[in-house]
Amino acid sequence: MGHIWGCKPSVPAECPALVTGVKPSWEHHDLGGKLTQEDVSEDLQTCPQSSCDRESVLTILRVLADLLSVGTDRRIHYLISKGGSEALLRTLVDTARTDPPDYEVLLPLFRLLAKVGLRDKTIGQKALELEALDVTLILARKSLSHSQRLLHCLWALRVFAARVTTGAMLGINGAMELLLKVIPPYTHRHSRTIRAATEVLAMLLRSKSNSRRAVNQGYVTSLLRLHQDWHSHDAAAACVPIRRGLLLCLRNVTTIRSGREAFLAAGGMELLFSHAQSHLEDSSVEPVVSAMLQILRQCCPRSALPLATASCAYAAPVPGSVTPAPPPALTDEEFEDDSDEELDKDSDPEDMKEDDDLETDVDKLTAKPGLDRPEEELLQYEAMCPELSCGFEELESQSGGDLNSGCANHQHIPAAASPKPLRVGQDQGSQERAGEDTIQASLLRMVKTAGARSRPATTLHPAGRANGLGTASPGNESPGIQAPLEEDARGLGAVSCPRLSAFLCTAARCGDTAAELEELLKSRPTHVAFHDPHLFMAKAKRTRSVVDFEMLAFPDLWGHRPPPSAQSMLERKCGIQRIKILEDIRRLIQPSDVLNKVVFSLDEPGLLQDTDSNSLRFFSKFESGNLRKAIQVRECEYDLLINADLSSSQHQQWFYFQVSGMRAATQYRFSIVNCEKPNSQFNYGMQPTLYSMKEALLGRPSWVRAGSEVCYYRNHYVRHVAGAGGARGRCYYTLTFSITFPHGEDVCYVAYHYPYTYTALMTHLDLLERSVDRRQVYFRREVLCHTLGGNPCPLVTITAMPASNSPDHLEQFRHRPYQVITARVHPGESNASWVMKGALEFLVSGAPAARLLREAFIFKIIPMLNPDGVVSGNHRCSLSGEDLNRQWLSPTAQRQPTVYHAKGLLLYLSSIGRRPVVFCDFHGHSQKKNVFLYGCSIKETLWQAACTVGTAHLSEDVSYRILPKILAKLAPAFTMSSCSFLVEKSRASTARVVVWREMGVSRSYTMESSYCGCNQGPYQGLQFGTSELEEMGAMFCLGLLILEFKSTSCHHQLLARAAAVLNTEDGALDFHLQRCSTGSSTAELEDEPPCAEEVEYSVGSGADPDASFAELDRQIQACAFDADEGAQAEQEDAEWRRKGIP
Repeated sequence: MGHIWGCKPSVPAECPALVTGVKPSWEHHDLGGKLTQEDVSEDLQTCPQSSCDRESVLTILRVLADLLSVGTDRRIHYLISKGGSEALLRTLVDTARTDPPDYEVLLPLFRLLAKVGLRDKTIGQKALELEALDVTLILARKSLSHSQRLLHCLWALRVFAARVTTGAMLGINGAMELLLKVIPPYTHRHSRTIRAATEVLAMLLRSKSNSRRAVNQGYVTSLLRLHQDWHSHDAAAACVPIRRGLLLCLRNVTTIRSGREAFLAAGGMELLFSHAQSHLEDSSVEPVVSAMLQILRQCCPRSALPLATASCAYAAPVPGSVTPAPPPALTDEEFEDDSDEELDKDSDPEDMKEDDDLETDVDKLTAKPGLDRPEEELLQYEAMCPELSCGFEELESQSGGDLNSGCANHQHIPAAASPKPLRVGQDQGSQERAGEDTIQASLLRMVKTAGARSRPATTLHPAGRANGLGTASPGNESPGIQAPLEEDARGLGAVSCPRLSAFLCTAARCGDTAAELEELLKSRPTHVAFHDPHLFMAKAKRTRSVVDFEMLAFPDLWGHRPPPSAQSMLERKCGIQRIKILEDIRRLIQPSDVLNKVVFSLDEPGLLQDTDSNSLRFFSKFESGNLRKAIQVRECEYDLLINADLSSSQHQQWFYFQVSGMRAATQYRFSIVNCEKPNSQFNYGMQPTLYSMKEALLGRPSWVRAGSEVCYYRNHYVRHVAGAGGARGRCYYTLTFSITFPHGEDVCYVAYHYPYTYTALMTHLDLLERSVDRRQVYFRREVLCHTLGGNPCPLVTITAMPASNSPDHLEQFRHRPYQVITARVHPGESNASWVMKGALEFLVSGAPAARLLREAFIFKIIPMLNPDGVVSGNHRCSLSGEDLNRQWLSPTAQRQPTVYHAKGLLLYLSSIGRRPVVFCDFHGHSQKKNVFLYGCSIKETLWQAACTVGTAHLSEDVSYRILPKILAKLAPAFTMSSCSFLVEKSRASTARVVVWREMGVSRSYTMESSYCGCNQGPYQGLQFGTSELEEMGAMFCLGLLILEFKSTSCHHQLLARAAAVLNTEDGALDFHLQRCSTGSSTAELEDEPPCAEEVEYSVGSGADPDASFAELDRQIQACAFDADEGAQAEQEDAEWRRKGIP
């Protein structure tokens, strides 16, 4: 052909109308015009096979190539929608049947088919139906001695074989045998053709029937020999695509059991392990190393976890429920997914449509369900709202006093971030923005400095001995409580580190009296805000658990003080995941140094940990602890297994354990091998948390981020079908990290995230209640209900005391709107409790904004909805093995008491016309960064689902977006870009959706806080510490205040009071409120950028990065030879023929 492919073609004089009929239609299409099927399909098919019409076909192909080579894929998809694929395939069949075939037409036609076929998900089926599949295979056989013709045939076969069933048909017709003839031992000639052949063969081997045929014909050994030959000769890494193509063939054939057996029998594991190890640092062969690792991981023998049963190690007898039987042993079918059916892996993205989880039933979205209980039952919740009826008679005796003289006692008011947004440069509005920032800084400074004027948190306020009703809050300890330490000897086990310091003898081991512990507590070198070890121990005695705890964890007893600054995200070392995977594989290939010694197990209570050995010592039988088994793999390497949730065989993610007996300056590797989630922020800069006893005794009692070489990847342990959602062959994931402990012979605690226990909450509430000024703060703590485990679930009410007991003041007090906040329905989301802690401390503080909040609202707060799960160390469920945030539709008092009564309280408030302004449930998120909200919107849901039926008459309050916009301006950790307001079917029974739908609360939210940290704003690149999480709780409350200021119902007196309290002019306050309603001036980042190195979760998938549109397009473009290149190609073909190469 005498033109460069993709350049503007010349138009033959014989057919100007034909070309002008095609090209203008494309040009008009970009402006809204139409390209009809007659423009392409009929012109290609109806031309008589004369020389003139042959030129017409060539001209049409040139025009199409010219038009499709520029712009976006929109043109190609439009061509497909108008039958362009079928037209090209028919032209191919007709042209190929001429004698001899006209390759001047066929070659550009193949190039177009390859380009279009990559975007046409049904091209393989169309080729089969139109007989183009057989025609292309015949042309390929005839072109074995013509590399350019063969290359074009292979490109077409590659796109046809993208559909697995079409690939299976090609295999039946002998395509694999043909391809193996094309792939020779190492040669520097015809590399593009050989590469294309390896890629087509890899596509064919995605079919299980083709893989079995390949195994039976001995192709696995042949492929290994070819790989070894190309690998050994390609020292310059010039043939990486061919080597990778051969490895992809091996990867696909080893997806079946017989393929793996053949691969292992041929020594493939040892061969690829050696090759991968020797090239880990060579970036030029990165695609080859990646494919090797995929094969090695895939061929590791799958096995069950080294546990007696996948069920929880603890039994939890739940009243009225039958204890679930342990899951049966794994069957061979669960280890292998070797069925005969050709899964429409053809489920390639071909015919598989995404399961749209969005609720598109307008009736379901708009209907308000009836009550789930008798209406008279709601009257019981009147007792939980005494603020609506109390008389505050005691205020008369205080009327002459200064009601505003009291001050809440707070050591910690969040103060972690600069309130100013990051600005790259100044513009003409810089002075205006500076004024805005000054106002915002003023507000935030008032929030953050409230604690600077406070007294120690454990001091009982003089007015704090009685609440507003004149009765003590239930569950309160006496102010000066000193628990009998003899009864808390179990707590000494937490501090039994040999010769740790002068304060630490071997008291727990020797059974000495608790005097040593008392002496130790007196020696605490630092104060921890809102923490009292004596009170904590007394509270711990009241905590009920199905687990027989043997001690108190030292961090819970001693307390936690946030580090002075946030820690940066861990920078991922390039290639570290591959190094760890190869270390795992080495256990199978070179097992000589593998110990496999069990050093801790909940399933073996009699197992004694040898204190004289070189093994680390582990323990987890304390509140919120979770470690089931520890296996010493090598001297400084341990595999750890965590416990499933109670009454379940799933939800292994949360861990919290004690480790001791370490040596100084020694790196230890820990691998938690039974994690369930398919991805984790541990791959994106997150680290586990560590608490050192020696550091605490030296005055640094802090949980800190720790660990290096952190990776999270799929392993070879097979999950039980029941625990994997009914899917077979699913595996667990490994979280691996290395720690060099700060001290030798220390006692350390390692956790998934900063722990926050139920006992810590109950202690915190006691201390909070003592700290408040009862003349100003109405703080009432009561029991919402008791859990299945017998633990009281606290309900906290916070508002401002009325100025007096006059009718006007009492009326204003009783008509304050409600705000309802809940947290910790999922036990493993401890970050939600730290956010809640910050909210509680801010609400009772002396900060001006907190005083305004108390005067504006009544807060009903349930800080822990799942106490039993938290106590037991669960990740997701309650004692009954249920996810309580999937029970809000129809909870029962017998099985889900906390959800049942929380919903009942909300229903009661709605029934008396006092539905909350905002309902928010605090959660933690394991796969995203930042803090963000999920809300509910009918119109956004229907719009996202492209459903417009029945939406014309819908009206919706759009105020649900105001609060997240305010938070995006106020809170450094908050981002609007991750917020979502879609209603999913799978979330229909969550608190957010049920409160929105049944109670009519338009601002019903879930607030998600990342376990990791931020990728935007002032905290960009930092991991969250407890300070940042507590600050987010305070910022959320401040956002509620600004939301009220912006509402049309905001009382003028409140605005006037705000102006006075905040010491600013009304105009300045309005200016700030206007700023909070404007869009963000900083660009929002995508939630998660791609990982620097592949995470390789879908090893068995048929995904082939080289099959991307751009790559094949590039190859096609490179195939535009000029006359010299064409002559060179013909010369090479002649050499092939002379040497007798078929």
